[in-house]
Amino acid sequence: MRTKKGYTLRPLGTEYILVAEGLEVADSSRMISMNSTAAFLWMEVEGKEFNVQNLVDLLVDNWDISRETAAKDVDVLLKSWKKADVVEE
Repeated sequence: MRTKKGYTLRPLGTEYILVAEGLEVADSSRMISMNSTAAFLWMEVEGKEFNVQNLVDLLVDNWDISRETAAKDVDVLLKSWKKADVVEE
C-alpha cells in the first residue's frame, strides 16, 4: 500500500492534521486529525510502499510496545486511513 499524493501533514498544538492539497485530491476541504504516533507513522511511510508489518515494526522499534498491541493499533489506524481515503492498496 502507499499514501496518496496531495496531502500535507501539519502540526496543530499537540495533534497533527493531514490537509488535502493539490490536484490529486478530489476534496481539498477535508482534514484528518492524527495523534503524534499516527503522524510519526505517516511521515515514515509517506510516498513509499509499505505494509502492515512495516508499521508494526516501526511501533515496536520506537516504543515500548508488544507486537500484539502494535498489530492491533496498526489495524485500527489503517482502517481509519482507508476510511478517510488517504492510502491506496
